Amino acid sequence: MKFIKIFSLLLGTAFYANAQTALPIAPEFQKTYLKETRSVNGKPGKNYWQNASKYNLKINFNPVSRLLKGKVTVVYTNNSPDALSEIWFKLYPNLYKKGTPRKSKIAESDLGEGVAIEKLTAAGKTISDYQIDGTNMTVKVPVVLPGKTIKFDIDYHYTLNKGSHMRTGQVDDGSHFVAYFFPRIAVYDDVDGWNQYPYTGAEEFYNDFDQFNAEITVPGGYGVWATGDLKNASDVFQEQVVARLNTAEKKDEVIDVITDQDLAAKKVTKNNAFNTFKFEALHVTDFVFALSDHYLWKSTSLVVDPKTKRRTRVDAVFNPKHKDYYEVIDFARKTVSSMSFVFPKWPFPYNHETIFDGLDQMEYPMMVNDNPVDSREDAITLTDHEIFHTMFPFYMGINETKYGWMDEGWATIGEWLISPMIDSTMVDEYGIQPTASSSGGKDDTPIMTLTPDLKGSGSFTNSYPKPGLAYLFVKDYLGDELFTKALHTYIKNWNGKHPMPYDFFNSINEGSGKDLNWFWKPWFFEGGVLDLGIKAVDKTNSGYAISIENKGIKPLPIDLTLTYDDGSTEKNHSSIGIWESGNKVVSINIKTTKKLNKVVMGSSHVPDKSKGDNTFNVK
Repeated sequence: MKFIKIFSLLLGTAFYANAQTALPIAPEFQKTYLKETRSVNGKPGKNYWQNASKYNLKINFNPVSRLLKGKVTVVYTNNSPDALSEIWFKLYPNLYKKGTPRKSKIAESDLGEGVAIEKLTAAGKTISDYQIDGTNMTVKVPVVLPGKTIKFDIDYHYTLNKGSHMRTGQVDDGSHFVAYFFPRIAVYDDVDGWNQYPYTGAEEFYNDFDQFNAEITVPGGYGVWATGDLKNASDVFQEQVVARLNTAEKKDEVIDVITDQDLAAKKVTKNNAFNTFKFEALHVTDFVFALSDHYLWKSTSLVVDPKTKRRTRVDAVFNPKHKDYYEVIDFARKTVSSMSFVFPKWPFPYNHETIFDGLDQMEYPMMVNDNPVDSREDAITLTDHEIFHTMFPFYMGINETKYGWMDEGWATIGEWLISPMIDSTMVDEYGIQPTASSSGGKDDTPIMTLTPDLKGSGSFTNSYPKPGLAYLFVKDYLGDELFTKALHTYIKNWNGKHPMPYDFFNSINEGSGKDLNWFWKPWFFEGGVLDLGIKAVDKTNSGYAISIENKGIKPLPIDLTLTYDDGSTEKNHSSIGIWESGNKVVSINIKTTKKLNKVVMGSSHVPDKSKGDNTFNVK
């Protein structure tokens, strides 16, 4: 069997017993099977490895000048089989450096000198042999052998952006969201080696699972919220704030941790010129922090794991002027509950989740930077979408720089499913119509197109609704119970690791016990229009036969509304399984003694480019 698997992979196909359709596999993934770092059953191979770091961050941040001065000590462990003579770092703040190539527009006033490296030592020796190229920095080091570690000490500074808020920056005169603020070691993996993709402001991120101990010093009066657990709350917050926070961690009800009265009386933080907030985060992919001197803080907690009684604290930290934010704590709590008990039905993996009132719509481990919005519906969808990212990409260490669909698609289906759990009147159709209208067009490339290569409308549809629809359709096809089993197989195989596309496909196949390659191939590896049409409605001995044509190659569910002469209506649903045999036209048989008057095809989550043939009047 082992020989058969490897032989088939060398031919560029995945092996399955009774396989009907083979997925094309790129050479870099074929090599992982040969090296046995990954396996065709979806699990990490016996030789799987990943590298990791332990970071100690000491940060001084001046909210007036926006100058961030940092000292980073990082111990990097090389678990790979390779000897490393060069270490790649990411300097994400260099997105705002003059001359850096970027896809996002940055105001001239925000362009500066980027990250200034004041001192860099490796293995105790000063290093001058390093090169900065935009957001990448390469450092020549004494060879780090497999299984060995190397320690870096870096002193640096940069000025946080005031405008051009691209996932990080000043929010208002007394509030800042600070992300990607430290030199961090890039991912070295079994597929590509070093992740050399530069950060252009468009693509998102790919990080190892690391340990962080952070000390963040800010002027008195500023509260700080961050990834990880606050270890010294009683040293930095006033006594009543600490007491309320402790209560919130044990209670289901919403607690006002920082109130209007606290802000007015300036009784939030300890009365020191500066306060140092200490945080610890274990086995996470990133660390961010936010601060404000005038934000309210609402907090609550809930049991997310009935077996262990573990609770997650949920926070909303916001400007009192933003009225939509008063309900965000409720939306966030319901999202965490829905994720834990309904979809994906996996205990929320972290101790807390903080929704911070910022100027973006972006996720981070245990933190969300969400701008205020105009409608309640927008606040719900924004909140649950960003929190859902906790699972993908943070619990599952996805390479977003190449495969944005592996996390954004999940956040999209999470939004579609959870929003109605928060408000039963909602029907969230985010991205459905753009997916339909752009299908088969110039920007409609296969989902497997690398994220940096996406253009135009495809930059959105390929990452968000198209994969979200694929997951939704597979869920419908398998049924909730089997789909949950398959999804949990994927999560168990790859949480805390770095799954790639084939690890996902193979895990779902294995977990469901079904070869779904007949669906994966057209939906993820091929293009084509999304368009169904009613070809004919014919009378039969038992009722009617309705012929449906698929004008593209992607399997789509079929939803019919049947209207009879007596005015009664009937719904008929077929999952993607109706196309499994590969036919371009299928017949749906309706058993009835009534006279059929009209057939209408379509539903809110089935994209259809041309709807002119979706209604058929029966003669």
